Amino acid sequence: MAIFDRHKNKETPPKAPEPVLEEPVATAPPSPTLSPKTARSIAMIGPSIKIKGEVSGDEDLLIQGQIEGTVNLKNNEVIVGESGQLSADILAKTIKIDGKVIGDITGTENVVISKLGNVRGNIIAPRVLLEDGAKFKGSIDMDPGDVAGKSAPQGAKEPTAFPSQDNKAPRLDLKSG
Repeated sequence: MAIFDRHKNKETPPKAPEPVLEEPVATAPPSPTLSPKTARSIAMIGPSIKIKGEVSGDEDLLIQGQIEGTVNLKNNEVIVGESGQLSADILAKTIKIDGKVIGDITGTENVVISKLGNVRGNIIAPRVLLEDGAKFKGSIDMDPGDVAGKSAPQGAKEPTAFPSQDNKAPRLDLKSG
């Protein structure tokens, strides 16, 4: 029986390193942070990559390189990393800018320009956040175009109704003033 005990003692040291290998994996903080995003695929354009043309697809995108053209990921998230430089229009569900963008940005949910971000262009999104220190030159439209387009025909009907009811000049002056 002493022989069997020796073999058991030899087998236990290999088992000891296995839990040691599992501990660093369990304690790695980036994994829990990315876990909600790992449910969806995340593509990355590295810092040495340069693209001219249209970028489109069905994945979230992290841009660390350069793009000249358009980025069209309307159902996904686009992140322009610190080394990202875009001379492009961006259309995405959510957009976060940590790098430099020259072009119009359209976010169907929200747009965030971080303190490291630099944007020259117009932003259209229902929610926009400019962090303290962010550089931005352009306009911000937080009223979706579809809603404005639907309200314009109603507005066009109302002014025609007012003049037909009352043709008095003072009412027109009140509207213009």
